[in-house]
Amino acid sequence: MLRTHDAGTLRATDAGSTVTLAGWVARRRDHGGVVFLDLRDASGYAQVVVREEEAHALRNEYCVLVTGDVQRRPAGNENPELPTGEIEVVASTLQVLSASAPLPFPIETAQAAGDDVRYAHRYLDLRRQGPASVLRLRSEVNRIARGVMAGHGFTEVETPSLTRSTPEGARDFVVPVRLQPGHWYALPQSPQLFKQLLMIGGLERYYQIARCFRDEDFRADRQPEFTQLDFEMSFVDRDDVLAVAEDVIRALWQEPASYTVPEIPRMTYREAMDRFGSDKPDLRFGIELTELTSYFADTPFRVFQAPYVGAIVMPGGGSQPRRAFDAWQDWARSRGHKGLAYVTIAEDGTLGGPVSKNISEAERAGLVEAVGAEPGDCVFFAAGPRRGAQELLGAARNEIAKRLELITPGSWSFLFVVDFPMFEETEDGDWTFMHHPFTSPTPEWRERFAEDKGAALSDAYDLVCNGNELMSGSVRIADAALQERVFQTLGMTQEEARAQFGWFLEAFDYGPPPHAGAAIGWDRTVALLAGVDSIREVIAFPKTGAGYDPAAGAPTPITAAQRKEAGSGGDPDAEPTRLRRSSESVSGLEKKTKGGLCR
Repeated sequence: MLRTHDAGTLRATDAGSTVTLAGWVARRRDHGGVVFLDLRDASGYAQVVVREEEAHALRNEYCVLVTGDVQRRPAGNENPELPTGEIEVVASTLQVLSASAPLPFPIETAQAAGDDVRYAHRYLDLRRQGPASVLRLRSEVNRIARGVMAGHGFTEVETPSLTRSTPEGARDFVVPVRLQPGHWYALPQSPQLFKQLLMIGGLERYYQIARCFRDEDFRADRQPEFTQLDFEMSFVDRDDVLAVAEDVIRALWQEPASYTVPEIPRMTYREAMDRFGSDKPDLRFGIELTELTSYFADTPFRVFQAPYVGAIVMPGGGSQPRRAFDAWQDWARSRGHKGLAYVTIAEDGTLGGPVSKNISEAERAGLVEAVGAEPGDCVFFAAGPRRGAQELLGAARNEIAKRLELITPGSWSFLFVVDFPMFEETEDGDWTFMHHPFTSPTPEWRERFAEDKGAALSDAYDLVCNGNELMSGSVRIADAALQERVFQTLGMTQEEARAQFGWFLEAFDYGPPPHAGAAIGWDRTVALLAGVDSIREVIAFPKTGAGYDPAAGAPTPITAAQRKEAGSGGDPDAEPTRLRRSSESVSGLEKKTKGGLCR
């Protein structure tokens, strides 16, 4: 080892000893004849005192090796904000291991550079204590989770990264196979089918911290490659899976966050949508939706003559200026809606706003009581198909909480959402699965799910934390005949199902056990524990818009020779074959709309 101690570990008890430290010059301060250096390594900082003639060439981020004596700082010069603030190292020798060019952005500052600059020079960004501590937290989270899974008797297994395309709701990244021209691997969107095969193989309890790949249109908090804690269990039901997930979450929040997670409550999908307008409701504040479909059953207001009418109250919102309500309309339109209807309630109870002029006198008279509003509030409305209208109100609920600062910083709220719909209708009137086609119906719907697809429930479940979907999973179909009926319900013939999933379905001919599992979104989990807003901050080298890797400058074109080897014949105008995305739907099943985690 070049050094005898880590800089951040030195304490007053080390005074009088001689140490050798190695690290980077974080700051320098000249004091007439001597220079004070803040030396940084992975453990923290230590102050080093160097003679001016030895330090004249030093600049920030020079990598140096220092040998010197540890001394207590003079009385009054201690720095209580540093663990090493009682001591300093008086250098006897100093060696520059490597020099640093002028920095593209300052490292030792609370004001970070823009994301494009930081991520292009991520290796410099990681010298900052915040980003570095997040990656160390992620490592600790991995360690804790592995301990919990081992305690439950799970076996860690790696599944293939080069596999075949399967319909899981997004486009695949595909890789050409040089030895088999015209054939392609797909990078896995999840280990879904392989982990079920492991159950059929008798492993009984599998898990892995799995890398997954999805070629999706860019969204703010999505990455084309992401990680999940994926696990599967045999001879279990839903309660067993949720118990394991709860143990993992409780351990993660207990150690890094020092928070004891209470027993996690459960709520059905329907209740979550009816009360909060979301299947991942944030329960840290109490505003709820009110359904008014029956209340406006005979309304003269054409907008409210809809399958569903709902409302949400914004406490004190009636005093907003007109421009604020105009901004609310722009907000709703940005989410794909025509607008957000509203009424205001004056201090004397008088209703104002556009809606109040269009509803009947009887509707105006009872509206305040019906929605539980008070003078000074405003009421927002949404009308239309139930799901779309509720989702708009659910988004408005979150926006109200943000604007009114209703969420206590540092608070946590966990929830299991269960009994999701088994199917959902697509825009063109077809039916598709809500989670994936291997999700079992609940026991009461096992024999009759095809009779009422809109009402059929699946044995699927999610874990929600502070309005974020952390986990998704389901009890799997372990009966070949039932699986065939599900495919038929979705419009697939037996031949189509065998052509698409034959390699997987064949295993169901050999005594599959009942099994269930889930996947916890690891990037989002670590981001919540770290208190950062974006999952990019918990990924060592994240992608930015359109999947661009600013650190490596990827993706890039490839050479004609590489194309020829991959089977494109060296045509310089051919599409690059580095990682093409599959633009064709594997089947009609790929019209799934729920998105979110692979499970």
